[in-house]
Amino acid sequence: MNDGKHVPRIEKHRAMVILLMTMTLLGVFPLDVVLPSFPDLSGYFRTSPSNIALSVSMFAIGLAFSVVLVGPLSDLWGRKKLLLAGIAIAVIGAAGCLASSEYSWFLFFRVIQAVGCGSFVLSQALVQDLFVGKEQERIRIWMVTGGGVFISISPLLGTWLQLQLGWQGSFYVFITLAVIVWLKALFLLRENPHLHTTAHERLFSAYWRLCSDLRFMGYWLISALAFACHFSFIVTSPIIFMERLALSPYEFAWALLLYGVAYVFGGIAASVLHRHLRANTQIVIGLGLIALSGLVMLWLADQLGLSAATVLIPMLICTAGTTITRPIANSKAMSLYPQNAGTSTSVGGVLIFMCGGVISVVINLASEDLTTALALCFLILSATGLGLNVLITRSHLALKVG
Repeated sequence: MNDGKHVPRIEKHRAMVILLMTMTLLGVFPLDVVLPSFPDLSGYFRTSPSNIALSVSMFAIGLAFSVVLVGPLSDLWGRKKLLLAGIAIAVIGAAGCLASSEYSWFLFFRVIQAVGCGSFVLSQALVQDLFVGKEQERIRIWMVTGGGVFISISPLLGTWLQLQLGWQGSFYVFITLAVIVWLKALFLLRENPHLHTTAHERLFSAYWRLCSDLRFMGYWLISALAFACHFSFIVTSPIIFMERLALSPYEFAWALLLYGVAYVFGGIAASVLHRHLRANTQIVIGLGLIALSGLVMLWLADQLGLSAATVLIPMLICTAGTTITRPIANSKAMSLYPQNAGTSTSVGGVLIFMCGGVISVVINLASEDLTTALALCFLILSATGLGLNVLITRSHLALKVG
């Protein structure tokens, strides 16, 4: 898909990886850099921190609806066109947020920004198009790990931008990065007509074929449940740390920086495990760690009460589990229908962002005891994921016997 006529192969490969990693950065940037600005946003728009947290959940839900069409349309029209159009819409949404004087308009333009950001999920389809075998899994591990590192660094960057430019700073940086990615994609990518769906009818038949496959849906649901554990913490973390524990935005940013340590170690563990263990075993280990984190959070909260340590220690365990689970689950799902990589990406993206958005809204409603709600969420979602993994294994064995 990338034009290598005038670029040595190794440079072309490096450029594509950098583009994919930057898309991963932009995928998490609008959600996480704004977290330290919750108090400033609350004051500027004269609304509660819980309403500001709701805007993050609404962003995820808007993202999910966008992803419904982005993937299959990229199979029909091409990845490049959809990516360029999506980035342009995201920039318009971010600019609208900057221009908003009322919270309702800010929320509206955040959803517009989310619709445009849906195009960044095409990074999964691009990996499927451009790489093969173990290299696909390795790059997906890098992307999940990189996303975690970006998440952990983002609040610190957001705090600095908040101090220098106010809450608007994160939107200025997003617009700048998005324009750079737009230009990179314009010159680096080229369309491959053989990837396109040949008829509009296939747009919906592909959805039906994928969504009726238990293994495909099961793997993506496992990834979505693991993501929801991480996302629920991200949405509630400003309330826990800055409102309940009275940490400054700067202290909050440094607390979340520790969160990135778990992503790095989780990425290293995932890289080792995927070379030595079967996929289902890796998923069991990752989901087991998420369940363990829920138990540890309940125990620490009961013994020590609410503190930064009682939240961060179990979250480090949970994040390691998430980083181990998601790359292999994503790869297993995407490998089932490589000819419909765009549609596969959409189905997965919808499940991931809908689960993250809806579950974080539910947890946000339990505002009196957020740590207990988070811990129970981890236990329920990990148990559900383990059940799905058993069903997938049985389905695979049944196909072999048949």
